[in-house]
Amino acid sequence: MTDYKKLIDAETWAFIERTNSYYPPDTIDTSIDQQRDIYDRMCREFSAGRPDNVTAETTVIATPSHPIPIRIYRTPAPEAAAMVLYFHGGGFILGGLDSHDDLCAELCSRTGYELVSVDYRLAPEHLHPAGFDDAISAFEWAATTYKRPILLCGDSAGGNLAAAVSHATRGHARRPVGQVLIYPGLGGDRSQGSYVTHAEAPMLTVRDLDFYTNTRTGGEDRTGDLTLSPLADADFANLPPTVVITAQCDPLSSDGEAYRDRVVAADGHAYWLEEPGLVHGYLRARHMVGRARSSFTRIVDAVSALGRGEWIW
Repeated sequence: MTDYKKLIDAETWAFIERTNSYYPPDTIDTSIDQQRDIYDRMCREFSAGRPDNVTAETTVIATPSHPIPIRIYRTPAPEAAAMVLYFHGGGFILGGLDSHDDLCAELCSRTGYELVSVDYRLAPEHLHPAGFDDAISAFEWAATTYKRPILLCGDSAGGNLAAAVSHATRGHARRPVGQVLIYPGLGGDRSQGSYVTHAEAPMLTVRDLDFYTNTRTGGEDRTGDLTLSPLADADFANLPPTVVITAQCDPLSSDGEAYRDRVVAADGHAYWLEEPGLVHGYLRARHMVGRARSSFTRIVDAVSALGRGEWIW
């Protein structure tokens, strides 16, 4: 058994307990609508608001089949080096523009980059590959709307989508200049590594992961589908420079390591950092937990550097 009392510090435990007070561990046993209500309330409770120098415009990307809501964050004099396309977390069934509003606004404020948050379709109403299709549509829209380079970023489920877009757009004339993946689920081997040692981690368990995957796919076995599991790809060549940041106490952490290893083996640039003593979802703790605050600064620095075409690792 993993001794989380030793791995996790008091600040992080306070964050976990506060999260559990809003979003109990058995929330996945409630209806999807109830889960969304609980999740949205929790995100509101943790919201730090937008920095004063950031404006936000909510609009849509018009596609032939349906509009995709987006929110565009800007500073008064946006840094022209790149724009950030951001995909939110939430297990592919939760979240949206509001759940990650403060996070996206802060990322915009601290990098100076214009940032576009994408409200992709969620399961179970829209099964895979609906969310992936919306992510690709958002990338195509960004490629035609912006002349500046496109950097992909996402947390958890959003990290999965960002990576899947990177794999799918390698041949694109405007392929991403980089990707920053924050505790992503990339479809790794569940028989080893963190999937075993952290199967019962606070904030996210393997049982949760199974529920999210089954909900996303409608229970269909999609083994080998690289738009669902980027680690299923047989080819890791020509991917954009990649920074993956994971939490030590998270069943998904080994996905970051495996992904880094595959990119490096294909002669690409990839850096993986496992944040000690942190848990899945720690971005919400960036204003109350020192370790999370430091990690968020590393994420900001990674986005800034990759957007400028710099490799500093």
